Amino acid sequence: MNTAAIHVQNLSFNWPGGATVLQSCSLDVPKGEFWMLLGTNGSGKSTLLRLLAGLLQPQSGEIQISRPVGFVFQNPDHQLVMPTVGADVAFGLVEEKLSPDQVQMRVMQALAAVNLLDLQRRPIYALSGGQKQRIAIAGAIARECEVLLFDEPTALLDPDTQLDLVEQVRQLVKSRGLTALWVTHRLDELNYCDGAFLLEQGQVVDQGEPERLKQRLISH
Repeated sequence: MNTAAIHVQNLSFNWPGGATVLQSCSLDVPKGEFWMLLGTNGSGKSTLLRLLAGLLQPQSGEIQISRPVGFVFQNPDHQLVMPTVGADVAFGLVEEKLSPDQVQMRVMQALAAVNLLDLQRRPIYALSGGQKQRIAIAGAIARECEVLLFDEPTALLDPDTQLDLVEQVRQLVKSRGLTALWVTHRLDELNYCDGAFLLEQGQVVDQGEPERLKQRLISH
């Protein structure tokens, strides 16, 4: 049995003076696997991802996660900060005190991993939505992240690009031994994952085989 790269135990979170978002939420994502997180709007999916990334702090419960962690937002414009592709991928490496040659090597390897090596000098504004998401993923790969968290990364993409991105992430997870948790409400994306969790009112109410969860949701 794989050890868990993401372990969440009895996690609870509520906004100050507001409603409870997560209550006694528990899940484990095995190392080296690609899992998805399903649920209606307001079920707590995005909040859970932000807790895992350390962007929020829970009121109670336990989070253990393999670091470093990469977070890919729904809208890549919220996280791409530099004017060109290569500069943006390199930006996350500033704290690592690498030599210029090491930075360049990391950037090239990361762009090659998402099949965008030829766009290294391209201005960010000239990219498509799908390319921007792949640059955001490349940034996490350049930082050698163990875990990738995706908050509905296909929401703003056209249908063909959506499934291309899911397929690419699956290949990255499998070829590099990474672990990924991907928030979605698109049932066709379930065809690409190893397993899925169903979140309702801040709790995991079902988990496991993607096809079974898909059928459960279709029949509702």
